[in-house]
Amino acid sequence: MRVLFVHQNFPGQYEHLAPAAAREGWEVVALGLGKAAYLPGVRYVRHALRQVSTPGIHPLAGEFESKVIRAESAANAALALRAEGFTPDLICGHPGWGETLLLKDVWPDAKILSFVEFNYRAEGADVGFDPEFPLRDDAARFKIRVKNAHNYLAYADSDWLVSPTRWQGAQVPPAYQDRLSIIHDGIDTDRVRPNPKAQVTLGRDGITLRPSDEVVTFVNRNLEPYRGYHSFMRALPEILQRRPSARAVLVGGNAQSYGAKPEGDRNYREIYLSEVRDRLDMSRVHFVGNIPYPAYLNLLQVSAAHVYLTYPFVLSWSLIEAMAAGCAIVGSATAPVQEVIRDGENGRLVDFFSPQDIADAVVAVLADPASHHAMRAAARLGAETFDLRRVCLPRHLRLMREVAAGLSPSV
Repeated sequence: MRVLFVHQNFPGQYEHLAPAAAREGWEVVALGLGKAAYLPGVRYVRHALRQVSTPGIHPLAGEFESKVIRAESAANAALALRAEGFTPDLICGHPGWGETLLLKDVWPDAKILSFVEFNYRAEGADVGFDPEFPLRDDAARFKIRVKNAHNYLAYADSDWLVSPTRWQGAQVPPAYQDRLSIIHDGIDTDRVRPNPKAQVTLGRDGITLRPSDEVVTFVNRNLEPYRGYHSFMRALPEILQRRPSARAVLVGGNAQSYGAKPEGDRNYREIYLSEVRDRLDMSRVHFVGNIPYPAYLNLLQVSAAHVYLTYPFVLSWSLIEAMAAGCAIVGSATAPVQEVIRDGENGRLVDFFSPQDIADAVVAVLADPASHHAMRAAARLGAETFDLRRVCLPRHLRLMREVAAGLSPSV
């Protein structure tokens, strides 16, 4: 079988699946815009955009134009592959940036399996969830409607869809629900696991942290409201006041991944830190930026309380990794988190908007770690249902075989 993977930032969600497909003996080609690390058995083809969005284009048309520009670039690269004699039986693509839009015209007989990360909507999900960032006007609502245009075209051309969680899959319009499978990307639970001997040294502060320490962890790609950074910072003064030995370690960059950019020149990290700085002992607050993956895993392994907050949006891999590491998780009672965390069983659920709820839950975990051993063990057990090699990869590969063969998938 011949398989083409398409992702703007390849490998993205296909980091493990593409080489697994190659190990099946399939011919695997990948198409993307950026530089990609070598993956065994995967030929990577990089395409380049030949133009940018038109200055002054209608505000509602700009989003779709950017997707069309990417679609054309990907299609031109696909035409070159076709001229070489490469014709995929199956195209596995992330349609979120538009690259898959024209591929059915290049290879009409190829089956398409689209990865649905998120389908946008003006109500009932991330938009309008946070009263600090309301939907400004009808024009903003119209923009969200148009933002999905390329997704709907991709769904219509797809033979099947796959989404990582039930809640993310539920955002797909009803017309496509009968062509949707739920399979998570997978977490390597052999690598991500509890380690009572783990330790982390905070180089700039000369402090070594161990599992016996009161370490409160908070991890995001970037520190921003979509992932509850503002709510966590508002809870932090009380956490540190009530637990004099506790330290907070925050992992994440200062850029902005989701939602509206902050006004002015400051980033969200600075904005919400300045709000509470005068009530914090900054010698116990450690912003470590983005750190190497092994250090991140060690940090999870020494965590005494791991806080994960999110809007109703894409569920972060970091939550499942924290579960796999056996963390005592304090998570927001929002739909994506509630899918995997059951309050009092494998974590604690709190009101996303309540610093008091967050502080109370974290302090309870820190004050009596022994009573939360069962909760940590249950988190680890729950993470095993997302195991990469034993659960998720086999299901993905079976889905690929069935879609390529034109069968009704069994997963």
